[in-house]
Amino acid sequence: MKLSKYLKTNFLIILLFIVIIAIINLILISFKTNEQAIIGVNLTAIIGFILSTIYDFNRRKKFYSKFLNNLELLDKKYLITEMIEKTNFYEGEILYDALYEIDKSMAEEIKNYSLSLVDFKEYIEMWIHEVKLPLASLNLIVHNHKELSDKKIVEQLKRIDDDVEQVLYYVRSENAQKDYLIKETKISKVISNVAMKNKDILLENNINLEVEVGDKKVLTDSKWLEFIVNQIISNSIKYIKKGVEHYIKITAKENEKSIILKIYDNGIGIKKSDIPKVFDKTFTGNNGRKIETSTGMGLYITKQLCKKLGHKVTIDSKENEYTEVSIFFNKDDFLYVAK
Repeated sequence: MKLSKYLKTNFLIILLFIVIIAIINLILISFKTNEQAIIGVNLTAIIGFILSTIYDFNRRKKFYSKFLNNLELLDKKYLITEMIEKTNFYEGEILYDALYEIDKSMAEEIKNYSLSLVDFKEYIEMWIHEVKLPLASLNLIVHNHKELSDKKIVEQLKRIDDDVEQVLYYVRSENAQKDYLIKETKISKVISNVAMKNKDILLENNINLEVEVGDKKVLTDSKWLEFIVNQIISNSIKYIKKGVEHYIKITAKENEKSIILKIYDNGIGIKKSDIPKVFDKTFTGNNGRKIETSTGMGLYITKQLCKKLGHKVTIDSKENEYTEVSIFFNKDDFLYVAK
C-alpha cells in the first residue's frame, strides 16, 4: 500500500479539511481573535489531522500488506480467509466478512459439485461393468466361431474393449489410491494376462511377441500394471509399419536402484518433436493425423497411473524405425527383502 495512492484516494477529505480550516480562520478573524491564537488553532488542527492520517494509513497498510503477502504465498488462494485476522477499521471488517461469506458459499458449491461428480463417476463405473459383459460375450463368440468373423470385426471389438477400459481407468485415476493393492507381482504373470487379452489381434496382424522378463518381481498393483502394459502394447499394434515383419519385444532388466520393464516395437515410431508431448492429455501429434482412432488419452492415463503408483515411465523413439517405452520400478530397502 503506497502513501501517494492513499492520499490520492482521500483527496476529497483533505480538501474538505482545508476548506474547514479556512472557514474557521475567517470566523476567528471576524471575531478579532489575536494572531497567535489563530496560529495555535491552525497548528493544532493540522498536527491532529496529520497524526490521525498517519495512524489510519499505517493500520490499513499493515492489514493490506499482510493480506497481499499471504495471498501471494498461497497456492490455493481461496484459503486466504484462514490467513487473515479481523482489523479495527470498518472497511477491513467489511472485506473480512465478505471474504468469509464468499469462501463459505464456494465451499458449499464445491461440496455439491463433488457429490454430483461422485454420483456421475459411480454411474459411469457401473455402466462400464455392465457393457463389459456383452463385450466379453461377443469376444467369446468371435473366438469360437472364426468362420463368422473377420479381421475387421476382431479389430473393432478390441478397439471398443480398450476404449471402455480406458474410460474406466480415467474415471478412477483421480482417486486411484482407493483402489490400490500394492504387493509383490511377477512381471511375467502381468505380461501373460495382457498377451492373452491381445492374442487374437496379434495373430490377425502377424505380430510376433517376444518376452524375456525371467522371474523378476516388482511391488505394484497388478491390475493397474496390466492396464498400463495393455495401453502400451495396444499402441504398438495400432502403429505397426507396413512392409516389414512386425514384432514387439518385452524385456526386464535390473540395476542397483530399479527394475526396468522395456516394451520395444518396430512400428512407425514417433516424430522427434512430438516425443516431449506424448504424455500430454489429448495430444496425438503426427501419428494422430495418420491413424483416425488416436485419442491422445492412453499415454496420458498411463503416465498419471505410473505417477500414483510411484513408477516412472519414459519413451524413446525414432520415426519409421522403433518405439521403446520404459517403466521404472524403484527398489525400496524396506520392501525388497533379500531372499
